[in-house]
Amino acid sequence: MIRPIAAGALAFSALLAVYFGVLTLVSGWSFTVSQFREFWYYVLPLGGGFGVQIGFYVYLKQLALNHEHCRSVVATSGTTSTAAMMACCAHYLANILPVIGAAGAVTLIAQYQVELFWISLAFNAAGLAYIGHKVYVGRRHFIGVHP
Repeated sequence: MIRPIAAGALAFSALLAVYFGVLTLVSGWSFTVSQFREFWYYVLPLGGGFGVQIGFYVYLKQLALNHEHCRSVVATSGTTSTAAMMACCAHYLANILPVIGAAGAVTLIAQYQVELFWISLAFNAAGLAYIGHKVYVGRRHFIGVHP
């Protein structure tokens, strides 16, 4: 269990590092800190959800090494986790798009930033539910663990 927990903690830390890195690079440290203060209650659960999904993914991958039938579950759950995190980070395009000259998109994304956070949380929850269910089924089926 150490490996999935370590992978999840590393993923959480990496996501926060990317968050702080991109915002600081594009808008400066003071803007980054103000954004984190304003939206920490969105950012931390999204990062935590991502970390848990990665931890579950690593755990499923370990199950798959021992059981041939689990491999399609690992591939599908990895895709779900990736889609959830892409939705999560979409609102930060508002900080990057001006650099590439997409002013219209910046206005639209900035206007709906909180709504994009909620959509990201919904995708993250769906990814967690899906991969969590796969872990539950995988444990029951392949190693005989029953609640």
